[in-house]
Amino acid sequence: MGRARGRALSAIASTAPAGSWSRSPGTLAALLGLTAVAALVLSVGVAVTLGPADVSLVNVRDILLNHLRLADIPVRAAEDAIVWEERLPRALVAAACGAGLGLCGAILQSLLRNPLADPFVLGVSSGASTGAVLIGVLGLGGEALGVSGGAFLGALAAFALVLLLARFSTGGTSSVILAGVASTQFFSALTSLVVFAFADSDETRGVMFWLLGSLEGMRWDDVGLLAAVVVAGAVICLGSAHSLDAFAFGEDVAASLGIHVARTRVLLLVLTALLTATLVSVAGAIGFVGLVLPHGARLLVGQRHSRVIPATAVLGAIFMVWVDAASRVVFAPTPLPVGVGTALVGVPIFMLLLVRQRGRA
Repeated sequence: MGRARGRALSAIASTAPAGSWSRSPGTLAALLGLTAVAALVLSVGVAVTLGPADVSLVNVRDILLNHLRLADIPVRAAEDAIVWEERLPRALVAAACGAGLGLCGAILQSLLRNPLADPFVLGVSSGASTGAVLIGVLGLGGEALGVSGGAFLGALAAFALVLLLARFSTGGTSSVILAGVASTQFFSALTSLVVFAFADSDETRGVMFWLLGSLEGMRWDDVGLLAAVVVAGAVICLGSAHSLDAFAFGEDVAASLGIHVARTRVLLLVLTALLTATLVSVAGAIGFVGLVLPHGARLLVGQRHSRVIPATAVLGAIFMVWVDAASRVVFAPTPLPVGVGTALVGVPIFMLLLVRQRGRA
C-alpha cells in the first residue's frame, strides 16, 4: 500500500506536459487564467453582435451598462431588445451549457477511467429525450410539466435505471458504462417508438429539432438556472479534484490514499447526472462537448484536476458560444441545431487530438 501510494503521488505530480500550466510559476498560471476568462467575455460580446441586425460591440457595452444601472447612455429601443432580450441570454446559455457539459465529461473520463466517456454515457440524454417526447407528442402531464420538466424527469429515470443495473451487477466502473449503454439504447428505442407511432409531421419536425439541441427562445430565467447549477457543480468538482486525481490511477490506489471510493463515485455520478439533466432539459441533446473539451484542456494544462476542471469549463463555454454563433449566422434565416454544429466541429477536433496523442506516444 505504501509503495502504491508513493507511486501514485509521484505520477500525479509528473503528469503535466512540459510547458503547461502545471510547471509554470503561479503568476503565469493566473495570467493565463485571466486571459482565458477575458477571451470568454470577448467571445460572448462578439457573438451578441452577430445576426441579421447589425449591432456594434460598443452598443452592446452601452446596453449592458444601462441594464446594470452603471450608466444612462441613449440607445435605440430595437437594439436594446435584440441584445438584452434575445442574443445575450442565448449566448450566456450557450456558455453555461458548454461549461457544464465539459465539466461532466472531465469527471466521467477520470471517474470511469474511460477516455471516451461523456455526459451521455449514463443514458441521461436518451432519457431526457424520451421524457420530452412523451410530453410534446402524447401530452402526458404537459400543462403541469412542460417539455423541459418532462425532459428532466426522463433524465432522472434513465440515471436511476443505470444505478439499479450497476448495483445488481458487479458494481464497478465497467458495469456503470455497460448499464449506461443499455439505458441509452432502451430510451432511444422508446423515443423512436413514440415518434413513429403517435407523432404527425409537424410534431416530428419540432421534436427532432429539440433532440438535436436548440438554443432558440432562451430567456434570463434559463440563464439564472443554468448559471447557478453550473457554478455549484464546478465548486463541488474542484472540491473533489484530489479524489479525481487518485481515481485516474484506479480504485485501489484511490482507496490507499484514504478516499471513500464507493461514496465518492456515487456522489460524482449523481452530480453529473443532475447537471446533464438540467442542461439537456433546457437546451436539448448536445453531443461531443463533454467528449472533446476535457482532452483539449489536458493538453494545455496537464492532468491535475485542480487545473483541468476550470480549463475545461472555460474552453467548453468559448466553444459553445462560437458554435452557436456560427449555427445562427452561417445557416440564416433557419439556424442549424446547435447539436449538429457541435458534432460537425467536435468530430474533426477529436480526430486531431487522437493523431496528436499518437504522435506524443
